[in-house]
Amino acid sequence: MQIRRLTEDDLPACGRLALSRDWGAESRKWRFLLEVGEAYGIDAPDGDGLAATNIVTLYGDDHAVISMVLTAERYGRQGMGRALMEHVLARAGERTVSLHATAHGRPLYERTGFRAVATVVTHKGMFTGQASGRTHKADDIEAVVAFDAARFGADRSAVLRRMPGFHEQVRVAERDGRMTGFGGAWRNDGTLMIGPVVADDQTTARDLIADLAAGSTLPVRLDLDDSRPDLVDWAVERGVPHFFTTSAMVRGAALPGDQSKLFAPTMQALG
Repeated sequence: MQIRRLTEDDLPACGRLALSRDWGAESRKWRFLLEVGEAYGIDAPDGDGLAATNIVTLYGDDHAVISMVLTAERYGRQGMGRALMEHVLARAGERTVSLHATAHGRPLYERTGFRAVATVVTHKGMFTGQASGRTHKADDIEAVVAFDAARFGADRSAVLRRMPGFHEQVRVAERDGRMTGFGGAWRNDGTLMIGPVVADDQTTARDLIADLAAGSTLPVRLDLDDSRPDLVDWAVERGVPHFFTTSAMVRGAALPGDQSKLFAPTMQALG
């Protein structure tokens, strides 16, 4: 089997493979991941699209995230998924590697050295809360990049600098003239995705989420760590109930940065 780098020309095939495994097509998400990450695939031997995919996004020399781990059902248990996983892990090198896993996929990842470090509760629904009015539109993306670097602990500037073009909204919170948090919202197949949300405290995170989600005509999705039950309950009380659960998993050293400041990812595929 031959592993090759995927390009924008492969987007239709990526969407068809995702749909065949009961994922959404998510063309906008795939396009973004191909821009900021390295996507690899194996062509289907029968000539019908892609047999398997995997994407690794490298954050400097410290962190890498694996996502879009898909194998066509007709090619299951033929080693394609494992070959791609070995390929992207080699690309990650000595970096700490993270991913999000369903209950079905978790045993596979455990066999390749990953360990679960958190439970992530995905919420989805029509947000009924009110805007806080305490945040404002970001006008300095470089300030956002600097704020994030001190808290995320790895260089994801290539992702953050694309936020003004990719996100519907990018907002920041300030106190006494100092940034205390930022967040973004973007559209994905009829859903308003809230993330990333990085903040110095939970009150600021709530303000950012409320200001990003208030008035949305689309269902809102939030991916929240269940170690923050107050924030989880707050979301549920505002019309965004529990939808499904995944495990945040890590291979190698502990994740860099201050996890207490990271309230929601841009998307699970980007950590």
